[in-house]
Amino acid sequence: MFHLIQETPDDWWEVEALFDLCFAPGREALSSYRLRDGVSSVATLNFVARDADSILGGAIRFWPVRIGQAQSLLLGPVAVHPTHQGEGLGALLIEGALEAAAAQGWERVLLVGDAPYYGRFGFARLDDVAMPPPTNPDRVLGHALRPGAWDGIAGEVVRAD
Repeated sequence: MFHLIQETPDDWWEVEALFDLCFAPGREALSSYRLRDGVSSVATLNFVARDADSILGGAIRFWPVRIGQAQSLLLGPVAVHPTHQGEGLGALLIEGALEAAAAQGWERVLLVGDAPYYGRFGFARLDDVAMPPPTNPDRVLGHALRPGAWDGIAGEVVRAD
């Protein structure tokens, strides 16, 4: 049984090692990382999933971004240790974090990912929102944390300086 807890500074190295394990080398060269450079993550929405022995099973992080004047959250990375994939831990991380984001007053979340996977959490393609290149536009997905949160939101995703 895993429990979500807010990530602490002491978790940083262990979470980074998990991300390195789960993602291809050079993950930090992806366009989404350019939006994170020099910007603090939203610490109150960064969670780790630990079991009863405090062993890390997964982690999720969020970053502030802007589309025009609209503030948004950029979800990612999210990762589950390979020994726990397929157990619903990714869903626990995503659903728990989205619930926390809504409770904290955030209105919208975007990510770059697979629509078939993230669609079950309410994410859908954002036709009028563009991530920095070379992002595939079919993988730019958004989730409204309140009804209509994406209405009229269009343009380039930029860093929230």
